[in-house]
Amino acid sequence: MKLIIDMDTGVDDALAIMVAVAAPDVEILGITCCHGNTPLENVIKNTLRVLKVCNRLDIPVYRGCAKPLLARKQHAGDYHGKDGLGDVPDPDAPGLELLKKKAVQAMIKIVNQNPGEVTLVATAPLTNLAVAVQLDPNFPKKLKALYLMGGNINSRGNTTACGEFNFVADPEAAYIVLDRYTCPTYIASWEFSCRNSLPWSFYDQWLAQNTEKAEFFKKISNLSMTKARSAEYQKETTEGKGFNSCDTYAIAAAIDHTIITESEEVAVTVELEGKYTRGMMVLDYIEQMKKKQKAVIIKKVDLEKFKQMLMNSLK
Repeated sequence: MKLIIDMDTGVDDALAIMVAVAAPDVEILGITCCHGNTPLENVIKNTLRVLKVCNRLDIPVYRGCAKPLLARKQHAGDYHGKDGLGDVPDPDAPGLELLKKKAVQAMIKIVNQNPGEVTLVATAPLTNLAVAVQLDPNFPKKLKALYLMGGNINSRGNTTACGEFNFVADPEAAYIVLDRYTCPTYIASWEFSCRNSLPWSFYDQWLAQNTEKAEFFKKISNLSMTKARSAEYQKETTEGKGFNSCDTYAIAAAIDHTIITESEEVAVTVELEGKYTRGMMVLDYIEQMKKKQKAVIIKKVDLEKFKQMLMNSLK
């Protein structure tokens, strides 16, 4: 299968890359970088660092949007670390001089060269995707499918009271994408990822693998996972009592569709106005919006298959 991954490489995006790279029969045609967990320059550096550990610097990386369409810029430095990868510097990180190519144009070009064959997985604010559909209104029709990590289904936020980070970081972009992308669209929401988190006992066993990749992931995730394991954080999250690798669920579902064991189809949009609800994903169960296009909301995944994918990613 052919993939483009659009990301704001923090710790969970790093794992998503590692899962995609380790999966058999997956061809990553490009990774497009977007502002989000950390400023764009860090996102690019982080992506290259992860590819280097995976021995895959042959995968093209593209420079995307550095700020949201209209919203104020925000980052998740208190969780992922200021640099997005747990603030553990790497003196041998690949340099940025490799990167002049623009993400949105690359996305459009790659999809035009492979119409109907490319699955796009987006685990960042959706700015690059919104700009792509504005430059080429037919872009979504040429995609095989779109998988998103973002939004929320029970108005439980992780950034604002009702909003998940990727949607809140650029609500206008999320609105445009959910409105204009008419390809099959699958959404791994914040609450879903919490409810499908893995036991910490698995996390410890998984990171105990004696490999360079496991060592790397242990190092970059130390800051965020120490926070995630704290009693206070576990109380805040939605019924999640374990290791939640948010972005990895979207990649896993894109790579192996059979991992999805429960889902529902519903029309969705994003609230742009509300004082408390700006950036919240709205699910239209009573079909008031009369929207033809429905999204598949992922509810449950096969956790044994998911664990296997994670194990393979660090081998």
